[in-house]
Amino acid sequence: MGAYVHGYSDIEASRLVDQANTLINLLHNDTKYFADSLVLEAGCDTGAQTIILAKQSPLANIISIDLSKYSIGRAEALIKKENIPNVAFMLANIFELPFPQECFDHVFVCFVLEHLERPLEALQELKSVLKPGGSITVIEGDHGSYFCFPESSEAFLDVKCLVDVQSRLGGNALIGRQIYPLLNQAGYKYVKVSPRMVYADACRPHLVEGFTKKTFISMVEGAKEQSIEL
Repeated sequence: MGAYVHGYSDIEASRLVDQANTLINLLHNDTKYFADSLVLEAGCDTGAQTIILAKQSPLANIISIDLSKYSIGRAEALIKKENIPNVAFMLANIFELPFPQECFDHVFVCFVLEHLERPLEALQELKSVLKPGGSITVIEGDHGSYFCFPESSEAFLDVKCLVDVQSRLGGNALIGRQIYPLLNQAGYKYVKVSPRMVYADACRPHLVEGFTKKTFISMVEGAKEQSIEL
């Protein structure tokens, strides 16, 4: 498993919440589960995506796992604060899932595969706990799709640095373009990819603030210390 390039901190936890809240409609407008469905959220981190899943599918039962005790603690506190009853948390490794075979109706993975050295193996492990006919939702980014105007060589070098650092730590910041072949190789059927672009300009001040400043710039800044160390 690769190292988490952004690190664990209160600042990073806040960034994840800003990111999730800013992109709710873009990423989650079609992520809803039926009543009594059993859903596995693999890699919940500090719960930024968990809270959205739970609110959009209040009658589903969600089990959210993560490898970090810090993240699980933050996620539990966030869910408790929102008084959400349909989520249970577990400390678990995505490569060694502590669940019976074919027990989940759905699996949800968001911004997780990019941090793994063996994303294909992770998808195969997740498939093993998915019921026949169940579904998996995978959301990932691709920093190679970054563009700006006016063009800035410094900004492009910053983003390239983040991509390079994540690669050296065992992850892949360009994994978004690989989701289709990865899911096919892992044995999933009826794979469908839905590209979703974030575009921000002065006519979209909520995206300038919520995504450009609080999400993307903050994400690059979060890799500063590890970049310097490497």
